[in-house]
Formats: sequence, structure tokens, C-alpha cells
Amino acid sequence: MNKVYKLSPSKLNLFKECERCFWLDLNGVWRRPMGVFPSLPAGMDRILKVHFNRFMEKGKLPPELCENSECHNMKLFSDSEKLKIWQDSRKGVSFTDKDGNVLHGAVDNLLVNGKKLIVLDYKTRGYPIKDDTAGHYQLQLDVYNLLLRKNGYSTEDFAFLLFYVPKEVMATGEVLFDTELVRMKIDASRGMKVWRDAIKLLNGDCPKKRCEWCCNVG
Repeated sequence: MNKVYKLSPSKLNLFKECERCFWLDLNGVWRRPMGVFPSLPAGMDRILKVHFNRFMEKGKLPPELCENSECHNMKLFSDSEKLKIWQDSRKGVSFTDKDGNVLHGAVDNLLVNGKKLIVLDYKTRGYPIKDDTAGHYQLQLDVYNLLLRKNGYSTEDFAFLLFYVPKEVMATGEVLFDTELVRMKIDASRGMKVWRDAIKLLNGDCPKKRCEWCCNVG
């Protein structure tokens, strides 16, 4: 009988980076060392949720969205209780397959366009984005949309990344941020394929191809 696994976008990214590291991690053999996680992105994520909630309660979009033509006629998702669960990394949005394997992820926020949801993900960076920056988050957005659809919600065929980049420090000590909204085309079926491929790999033998992290393991 196959084991049951619980995967997230970050674990699926590990699968794409190195199948052997992924297999060793999820089968409890060895975990790739993690660097020190900077606290600034987590702090920004927390205050941005508060910032967006204030506008959601007023039925408005914050200026970084309402001044962007991409968001014309859109509004913030207003079910605050459901959103609170979906934003919680321990709960999030989840889907369980027929074998009991779970796929889950925690969204930052959602926009609504008519009857369709649009994933909105915040990113904090120390420098302006490059041409290939947004592409690093493609799988994450595909998975979020897959999860919403598996839970009975319709989503648009695109999602948004909202980048916050520090611009300057005012004389009063306040830090100003530039923002850039990037529209990303999504493909939920692509997210499903990666997940199925990952589960299939986990139920097989440990991959032999090694990377710089797992080269000395086993």
C-alpha cells in the first residue's frame, strides 16, 4: 500500500529542482539544509494583509491596484472568515485525491471579477524585478488556481503578482516602496500534472541523479 503525502507549492518546487532531494525529504530520510529565512518578507506579508483588509471592509481597492488599469471593475474577495483560513499556512486551501494525498497552499489575497476569482500574491524584493523574475512563481500560481477550482470556484486564466520594492527613506524615517503589478497567465492542468508526477515519483525508488545538496547523502 502506498504512503500518503501532503504537498505544497514549495515542495513541488523542490521536486522540480531535484527529484532526489524531494524524495529523501518526503520519505523522511534527509532534508536539504535551509538558510536563515529573512524576517522582513514575513513582516511585510503580515502588514499587507492588514492593509488590504482595511480596503476590503470599505469595498474599495488599495491605491496600488485601483490606479492600475489591469484591475478595472475588480474588487477584493470579501468573505473575510474564509479568506482568513485560506491565508493560514497550517490550513490554507486544500484538495485530497482518491488515495488520500493532500495538496494545499495558502494564498495572500484574492480579487473578484464577476463570478471568477483571481489570485493576488504579494512579493517583497530588495531591487527592481527583471524580465524573468515573475516566471519563478509560475508553479505557485498554477497550484493556487488548481486548488480553488478543485474546491468549486471559478478562476480567471490569469493571476497577479504584486511586487513591493523599497524606494527611499523619508526624513521622518518612513520607508517608501515602489509597486509593480505583473499579470501572469495560469494553467491549472499544468499544476495538476506536476503534482501527479511528484506523487508517482514518491511511490517509486529513490532517484539516483544527485545535486550539489544531496551528492553526499546515502
